[in-house]
Amino acid sequence: MLFVTNRFPKQSIRSRKGRKFNFDLRNNAPSNSVFFCEMGDDEDHTEIGSAEFLLRLKQSEYRQVLLFVHGFNNLPEDVFRMAGELQELCDQKKKKESLVVPIIWPCDNDLGIVDDYWDDQKSADQSGYSFARVLEKFLEWRNSDANEPDVAPCLKRINMLAHSMGNRVLRQTLVEWDRYDLASGVPLLFRNTFLVAADVVNETLQEGNSGELISHASRNVVVYYASDDLALRASKAANLRNKVASRRLGHTGPEDMKKTPRNVFQVDCDDINTAYDMPTGHNYFRYAKQDGNPGVVFEHIFQCVENGRVFPDDPDQRSIILT
Repeated sequence: MLFVTNRFPKQSIRSRKGRKFNFDLRNNAPSNSVFFCEMGDDEDHTEIGSAEFLLRLKQSEYRQVLLFVHGFNNLPEDVFRMAGELQELCDQKKKKESLVVPIIWPCDNDLGIVDDYWDDQKSADQSGYSFARVLEKFLEWRNSDANEPDVAPCLKRINMLAHSMGNRVLRQTLVEWDRYDLASGVPLLFRNTFLVAADVVNETLQEGNSGELISHASRNVVVYYASDDLALRASKAANLRNKVASRRLGHTGPEDMKKTPRNVFQVDCDDINTAYDMPTGHNYFRYAKQDGNPGVVFEHIFQCVENGRVFPDDPDQRSIILT
């Protein structure tokens, strides 16, 4: 499995192709550097560098790429497990269709969800600077001789799945990329962007707000939400403690669909989220009640990946109810 990270390694922060890469779990500060790596056994990973990383994606037998940005309070071993489950489900649905690539940002490894939350939120914001460099490296590579854009361009479609506070990482990445590297707004980069249990304010996608860039960078933006997501209730409590009062996108869906761009869709997961993930109802986007079987949320995600389109039950509200 290939992955990108801005977590510090135990080794030097200086990148070097082919070196061993081990996560320093005691250091959960976001690095300004980003590392392009291949997962290994027993936490011994290998740094392969951006050029080799992008070339492997291009040469992969998979037709599409699914980037996965994890949520808060997840260590690398948790992320690899979730990404591995997503890859198994993708392969189960259709072989060689979608290659899962996790993006690993630094979370707190102390005990206690609420205590970790505020530190992780700061880390998510600061990680935007690092991962904006990843997108810029991709644009440079796409137009470089190494990609052979005139004779053998990379035709793989890119999809993005952000879970929980990973949505904050994605939003801030596009903000910083637009601010420092782009002259005329973010390009259309993602075929689908899936915002699952998003731990950001529910107005964020509205025109004029920072999350609007997500819709600019995506053909489709699909928001999955559930009002009884207990992890997001803890998030709301933590934000209230720090004088931030707002409902979360992953709780209610967009605040006002009329104020969101037309490529944003909302999916109500109230009927299944706690059945799939007891007791919090937060990690409901992979398996169903029985491990090994895809849940209806994953089924919907994969349908969008495969078809590149979203078919709402209510076209006016661009809404779907999953049961």
